[in-house]
Amino acid sequence: MSKLAVTLEEPVFTATYRVIYGDTDAAGVVYNANYLRYFEIGRTEMMRAWALPYRAIEELGCVLPVTESYLRFKAPAAYDDLLTIATSLVEASKVSCRFHYAISRLDAAERPTLLVRGFTVHACVNRQGKLTPFPAIVREKIEAILEKGAASQRNG
Repeated sequence: MSKLAVTLEEPVFTATYRVIYGDTDAAGVVYNANYLRYFEIGRTEMMRAWALPYRAIEELGCVLPVTESYLRFKAPAAYDDLLTIATSLVEASKVSCRFHYAISRLDAAERPTLLVRGFTVHACVNRQGKLTPFPAIVREKIEAILEKGAASQRNG
């Protein structure tokens, strides 16, 4: 896979978010950096639903800062748009993981319009900022998500 390739892989988690006025710029569209916040919403809710809440991960002594991000803009979002944030976990190593995202909204004919796609890579670091392996329970949960996706590919 190209480093900049962004393909959602099963399982895909979806969350929704309604754009607030404070998310928009002077042109009335969502300010570009806010899409990283939307990625965070998708990732946080996916981890809460399928693995562990971030708070629980932090209580295990590690944090997952973004070490790399990429966004490819396709169409703008505006105030009051209801966005669908699709998120998938696509890779993990002992000390990092990569999530892919696609953000869309429904058009007037109720068809999804892709607004942005992208990815984030996260390192697992301890409170001193030193790279550290994922705690065992976190690693198990991440591997379970990845295995669910691999099983779906084998059966699909």
